[in-house]
Amino acid sequence: MITLHKFSDDFCEENYVLIALHSDLEDYSLAYALNRALKISLKRAKEDLDISNKTSFPIYEWKDKLNERYWTLIVNSSTKEEYLKFNDLFSNEASSTVYHLIPEYKDVDYLLKIEQEEEEIDGSMLDSILEIPEIITAYPIETNKLKSKQNLII
Repeated sequence: MITLHKFSDDFCEENYVLIALHSDLEDYSLAYALNRALKISLKRAKEDLDISNKTSFPIYEWKDKLNERYWTLIVNSSTKEEYLKFNDLFSNEASSTVYHLIPEYKDVDYLLKIEQEEEEIDGSMLDSILEIPEIITAYPIETNKLKSKQNLII
């Protein structure tokens, strides 16, 4: 007799906090600003986060062994240029398409994912982020309501 085992979605669920960041800074400048404000050490990952063959998203990461946290800064949008193949006035013109990691939050520029035991964000951490002058606003996102949270599996 064959025994089937089913895993519930909760079994594979990881604990993390997701913070939406709105900023006009380039990704490397934002990583530097977050490092200074939060006393962390985000570094550019060797490989980008590839969602499909269409696009990839730059990520910065740091493993905080002391506090048992894994930090990831992810750019929420990626632009891909494609050249159109027409035999008319617009031949060889570039067309760009914008892809979003979390389509439900298209207006968010960056996502800060913090994998930790607690599912709550430390209030002083959010205050420190909001004190960075180049950050327009930052707020936690309820991850249990996200339809595209599988894109955050890194």
